[in-house]
Amino acid sequence: MLRTQTLQFLQDLAQNNNRDWFQENRSLYEAARKDVEQLVGTLINEISQFQDLGDLQVKDCLFRINRDIRFSKNKDPYKNNMGAGIGPGGKSAGKIDYYLHIQPNGQSFLGGGMWQPAPEQLAKYRQEVDYNAHELKEIIHNEQFRGYFPEMHGETLKTVPKGYPKDHPEIDLLKRKELFFLHRFTDKEVTSKQFVDHIIKGVKLLKPYCDYMNYILNHQE
Repeated sequence: MLRTQTLQFLQDLAQNNNRDWFQENRSLYEAARKDVEQLVGTLINEISQFQDLGDLQVKDCLFRINRDIRFSKNKDPYKNNMGAGIGPGGKSAGKIDYYLHIQPNGQSFLGGGMWQPAPEQLAKYRQEVDYNAHELKEIIHNEQFRGYFPEMHGETLKTVPKGYPKDHPEIDLLKRKELFFLHRFTDKEVTSKQFVDHIIKGVKLLKPYCDYMNYILNHQE
């Protein structure tokens, strides 16, 4: 669970997104960060019971709250959320991991999947779908999986990808440029004692999909 004060800090930050306010309220940020760190540490321990995470540390998972504004029209210096990428090697491993996003007003979520893949990775995905989509479909159309992750998210081509016929039986999957799933949490769930259990349930459901995608996107020919 997270403290209600953590969500309140993020709510206040969204309304006062400037360096002066942040510095004046740094103690609140530090408390919120520590709260999220403790949650991520608990999740690492729980996930390690059924997946080898190596020597994963909390610091390897947490994203900075500072925004990179160099090429953005939005010049707000801080994110209005806190996030962590949990998986072997942490957030910078270049692998598909379990992404936890904490943001008030029902915007918190657990997610994972293919997001902004490199061109060669997207080609590998489409090749696999073309040759044998059965394994992927068996995972993402599983009743329990769809019950927790009801929608596919991500960018999709409006036209048929080059090299594939428009009447391909898996054309909808082939058109996808991204394919990720997420489950949103209410603020009440985020601050409940069952929050860790809710997340672990989702992680266990996501694991076969993440394992599958990590293999096809990252294995060498």
